[in-house]
Amino acid sequence: MTFARRLVLGTLGVSVVAIITLALAADVTLRRDLEADIRRALERDARLLARTLPADSAAWPVAVREIARGTGLRITLIRPDGMVVAESDAPVESLSGIENHAGRPEVQAALLSGVGTDQRESRTVHRPMLYVAVRGGPGVVRVATSLDGAQQIFRRAQRAIIAAALLALLLGSAFAFVAGRSIARPLTEITASARLIAAGVSPRFPRSGISDIDDLVQALRVMHQQLDERFSLLRQERAESAALVEAMVDGVVAADSRGRIVTANSAVRRLLGYETGEPLPALPQLFRAKVAREVVDLSLGGESVPDRELELEGRNVLLSGRPLPEGGALLVMHDVTALRRLETVRRDFVANVSHELKTPLTSISGYAETLVNDSPDAETTQRFLEVIAGNARRMQRLVDDLLDLSRIESGSWEPKPQEVDTRSLLGESWSFFTDRAERQGVGFSTEITAGAESVWADPEAVRQVLSNLYDNALRYTPPGGRISVRASREPGGVSLAVRDTGSGIPSQHLPRIFERFYRADPHRSRAEGGTGLGLSIVRHLVEAHGGRITAASTVGQGTEIGVWLPDRSETES
Repeated sequence: MTFARRLVLGTLGVSVVAIITLALAADVTLRRDLEADIRRALERDARLLARTLPADSAAWPVAVREIARGTGLRITLIRPDGMVVAESDAPVESLSGIENHAGRPEVQAALLSGVGTDQRESRTVHRPMLYVAVRGGPGVVRVATSLDGAQQIFRRAQRAIIAAALLALLLGSAFAFVAGRSIARPLTEITASARLIAAGVSPRFPRSGISDIDDLVQALRVMHQQLDERFSLLRQERAESAALVEAMVDGVVAADSRGRIVTANSAVRRLLGYETGEPLPALPQLFRAKVAREVVDLSLGGESVPDRELELEGRNVLLSGRPLPEGGALLVMHDVTALRRLETVRRDFVANVSHELKTPLTSISGYAETLVNDSPDAETTQRFLEVIAGNARRMQRLVDDLLDLSRIESGSWEPKPQEVDTRSLLGESWSFFTDRAERQGVGFSTEITAGAESVWADPEAVRQVLSNLYDNALRYTPPGGRISVRASREPGGVSLAVRDTGSGIPSQHLPRIFERFYRADPHRSRAEGGTGLGLSIVRHLVEAHGGRITAASTVGQGTEIGVWLPDRSETES
């Protein structure tokens, strides 16, 4: 029910109660006052009649009838013993048949105190009558009048009161309706303004002219300003928090007390394999791993869980959880795949370096002890010393390669590119392997296509790249084989492709040949003196120029290593 309707109905209710109360009070008061006036008039008439009665009692019946005819009153003269000696409404001959009036209340009261009154229906005339009796005359003079006239006056007064009440009710209703509308309109507008505030829309505040309502409007306006400021600050903080959570490398997921996810950044979706915008299940169903489910159950149960490592979608993840103050849980997922891979690489690196150094050291130690303890002949001594020197050179190459690789990976080395003649670069790099190639019976050829006559690169770095590629090609190319180098123009740069007709590399090994110490055929590589770092150094040198390296091979047919180096315009853009 609206305020205006309640106000109108409330006013009408109060008006009706007030009007009914006033009408009843007026009716009772009017009836009482009118009866009191009639009673006083009858008492006055009775006393006057008692003083003016004829001295001859025989004339009383006629006198009573004459007076009653003139006044319209009923007059009765009663002796103290209750006998009626005169009655205006009865003939003289019937007086003896009138009932004794000694038991009438007004008669008894008049005999005792001088005045008595009563109101009842007359047994003689059978009408409601008001009786007033006074002591006098033969004993008691009683005057009565019918109340029919008084009843008519009451009814006329009641009709007037009812008419006035209806008029007052009508006027009150109209006033209540107008007042209710005038009061309810600004309240309705205030309600609409409050709804607009709740909806985030700028409201229009009314003016009512009513001081109390205007104070309410002013308070609402101040509240809206404060809420707007706080909401703006809250939205800003929420946006900053959302941006911070979204930018985190670690996965963050938060759920309410029912397990429904309320926050999940892109790192969580990436780790769990969900696309952006794809709905996430409830937190208890988010993980399939048993360890993760235990962390979820404990966190939702109010316990903090430290880092627990598990595997998700092939990645190593540290999962920790903690309960939220208002119920629910917050999980943080830290991807340690790269760290674990780095640890593995470090362990493999230490193991490989140790192994690579152990073999030549064992040889050097063994041959040196033989020379010290056995004193072999000159020829044996010479051969042992050559073995020692060869293993020392092998260790030196390994140390040099490790230093080069460390220097390149640490970023302390940067290429100093310049325009280099391609033909001289290819020839100079091969000149160190000419004798070795002739001994192995391996041929060599170069091809330079149009546009590839020069290359923009650090000459020493490219010589080291080519030297490593030549060395690998010679190591795996059998006698009668051939090594060719082709320089060609490609979009944005020059490509150098070193191809051999050696044993080739199985396809499963190709993706890893540029890793440190990785060998497709480790026994053959160590037997031929390879360090396992050459291709790794080549990759880093090429990538330092902004280039790329590729490998293609067919088992039994040979291998081709391609190096693409960007032009000067590409590196400077």
